[in-house]
Amino acid sequence: GSRSAQQGAVGGDGSAGGAVAHTPSTEDFSLSLLDTNLPAEAETELRSFIAKRLTKGALFEGMGNVASVGLSIPEGKVGCYYCRFQQESLLEMATLESDINAPEYVVCFLGGSEKEDTFRLELDKYIQNLKINLDLEQKNLEACVSPYLRSWFEDAICPIQRVVQLFQDKLASLLHAALSYTPVEVKNADERTEKDISRFLAAASLQGLVQEGTMTSLCIAMTEEQHKSMVIDCTGPQPQLHNAGNNRFCEDWMQAFVNGAEGGNPFLFRHILENFKLKAIQDINNLKRFIRQAEMNHYALFKCYLFLKNCGSGDILLKIVKVEHAEMPEARNVVTVLEDFMRE
Repeated sequence: GSRSAQQGAVGGDGSAGGAVAHTPSTEDFSLSLLDTNLPAEAETELRSFIAKRLTKGALFEGMGNVASVGLSIPEGKVGCYYCRFQQESLLEMATLESDINAPEYVVCFLGGSEKEDTFRLELDKYIQNLKINLDLEQKNLEACVSPYLRSWFEDAICPIQRVVQLFQDKLASLLHAALSYTPVEVKNADERTEKDISRFLAAASLQGLVQEGTMTSLCIAMTEEQHKSMVIDCTGPQPQLHNAGNNRFCEDWMQAFVNGAEGGNPFLFRHILENFKLKAIQDINNLKRFIRQAEMNHYALFKCYLFLKNCGSGDILLKIVKVEHAEMPEARNVVTVLEDFMRE
């Protein structure tokens, strides 16, 4: 009845990590160590913490959790991401031969004192890739797993920080492209930089926060606009941007990122990015409310215009509401009038 498991890894800043295995039976399961870089005492404490979660049935396959855990390490209390999974190939074998138990694994990553699940989605994806690697490398688990676990911090947590440091004051144009769904083409960049930029754009976009139909329509509209693809040329030490957009809203938020760069905390950058998106959504909702009022009230129409002029991102907000209100005649008329005013 005992099932093997795994304990894992570290980032360049010394953040610890690990993975441990289990069976969900409260009466008979054990946790076997596959890999860790924690001291023995802390590893035992982490194993105990995970065991308690397992007995409560609190770990679901492929869905990571984040909790604060106290360990015998200099940092004391740290944020712990943990996720349970099974190897697909061995699970199929176990289904065919009922007397075989397919191994289950719990991976743990430790870093910082943050309790928020700031990077939970990124780490869930990281675990999915680990699962694929395990399926491909069944015979030599340790050689395959250890390097992957030890690069979790650099690969899953640091991309946003690296992009901020690379772009500096040009970051405003990247934020503008993400908000406006402008297609971005990256040239002459190494693989990691290209992935970092792609992940930054995905993290900064309003995907999942605005209606899916709106997002699709915006992507089509921006792609159809001539010369609207932004090109990032990474030939030199500093990226060169072509056809880049910008506005005051993105400039202000770029400043927040650049000011945060002195501390070099990747969790801080993620919080700034989430606040950036939250503010953009609040502005969209305010504008939509003003437009509903403006359908019956000319003073509200003027309030719409003032809001667009002063919010710093009127160019993007107007495009978003135009797409959302395309099938609503009265609102569409309001948007058309606002477009004329903004052009003048």
